[in-house]
Amino acid sequence: MSGVTLASEASASWIDYDAMPRLGDIPRYHARHRPDQPATRFEGRDTSWAQLDALSDRVAQALRASGCAPGDRIAYLGKGSDEFFELLFGAARAGVVMVPIQWRLATAEICAVLRNAEVRILFVGPDQLARAAECATDTVRQTIAMEEGAQGQLRFADWRDAASGEPIADEVDPGDVVLQLYTSGTTGEPKGVMLSHRNLLRGRSEAMTVPMPWNEWLEGDVNLVALPLGHIGGVGWAIVGYFNGATSIVHREFVPAQVLATIVEAGVTKMFLVPTALQMLLMLPGVREADFSRLRYMLYGASPIALDLLREATEVFGCGFAQQYGMTETCGTIVYLPPEDHDPAGNERMRGAGIPMPGVEIRVVHPTERTMLGPREVGEVETRSVANMVGYWKLPDTTAETVDGDGWLRTGDAGYLDQDGYLYICDRFKDMICTGAENVYPAEVESAIYGHPAVQEVAVIGVPHPKWGEEVKAVVVLRPGAEPDAASIIDHARARIAGFKVPKSVDFVDLMPRTPSGKIMRRALRDPYWAGRDRGVN
Repeated sequence: MSGVTLASEASASWIDYDAMPRLGDIPRYHARHRPDQPATRFEGRDTSWAQLDALSDRVAQALRASGCAPGDRIAYLGKGSDEFFELLFGAARAGVVMVPIQWRLATAEICAVLRNAEVRILFVGPDQLARAAECATDTVRQTIAMEEGAQGQLRFADWRDAASGEPIADEVDPGDVVLQLYTSGTTGEPKGVMLSHRNLLRGRSEAMTVPMPWNEWLEGDVNLVALPLGHIGGVGWAIVGYFNGATSIVHREFVPAQVLATIVEAGVTKMFLVPTALQMLLMLPGVREADFSRLRYMLYGASPIALDLLREATEVFGCGFAQQYGMTETCGTIVYLPPEDHDPAGNERMRGAGIPMPGVEIRVVHPTERTMLGPREVGEVETRSVANMVGYWKLPDTTAETVDGDGWLRTGDAGYLDQDGYLYICDRFKDMICTGAENVYPAEVESAIYGHPAVQEVAVIGVPHPKWGEEVKAVVVLRPGAEPDAASIIDHARARIAGFKVPKSVDFVDLMPRTPSGKIMRRALRDPYWAGRDRGVN
């Protein structure tokens, strides 16, 4: 039976993934098979699959009536909302490209994205209206307020419902761009990553043909969407849940106490979190007494995770854990560490990213010579799959530098493959510290420090040294009530890693600087030490 995959023997329905080659097909397919089941749940408001399908048609018609042609860009500036997904699926049906903007960006950065993407219509969440008003661009023809909006402003629901409810003519090719996400820009101007329907869905459908219990979705599954929609970990994870017919509970933003309550009260079965969010949940009072019996799998990724944090999470939540490694340019996950490789006692593989997803190729090459490296030789990780981006918006040269003629995409990550094909990420090449003749990868040092009882968060950077060129410095956020004790932290690390990797000094800060997607900005920590120098290396 071509294209039809049973998610699990325990599943109540068959899902024909080949019937959904485009994003806009998702609500239509599930509306036929489970019309009355909730597709989205947002702050007590349910939207059934039949309703989501009908609303998506109205949005598509409204976009056409507003003058949007296939290939035009629209943008969403706001936090999590059920209306965002009506807009996303409607835009997909109209052939219009959605540009979700990180609401945590500075106003100047938001304006830059709107200009760069040549956005035609801007849809704005209720708490972002004032900032949106500051972004005057030549291309934005209309601004529409999501939810209630403000007096005198055109509301999304009114704009949508004024349009015809007739299904729009099917003219969208699966290879067309449907989503444009902007990278966090920690090393320069943000780039618009263009992702097609095929990029987002084909690899997912292929993966469903391979038995991987952590990747299976059952009838009645409840998916939690709590990460920013301008990040692949937010919107990408939501698309996975919708693709598989789950009920997606959407949160405006990640508020630890609210997320914990939803997991327990709504019976969340699957979710994706970044390590920082996972740590926040573990710090909540009562988390160890909470009932997580319905939670089957917790997926995590987007940044390295310390082994001690992972060990604590497996103990507290008692569900299956699967690490996800990927990037915006690969539509998210391309490598996974399966639950069976997670051991509460710890093991070597828990320090790794895992093995490639079905249909994904991974190789490690010399960073300058681009020759293939052998097992456990550190080089740059490259990947090739159907999930690789179409390219960077209006940056053909940068695209060509990132993806070669054979389709191999340079990740910028330093790592190695072991004899069993497991990928281990050492760090980003740009973050590597060169001390003497030795290369030190901050993530490895951070993992060694994290288990110290006084350390809540840690970031490791390289700072100038007159003899060794650079030396290793740790920047630490202490746990509440802990006293700063640099010597104790250094001794803790020395017992776990080689001497040349051990921090020579420790600074203490109240908060870490972060990108809008939550990643620690090591550059912001490094800059004061390198001020006045021509180069950021020594």
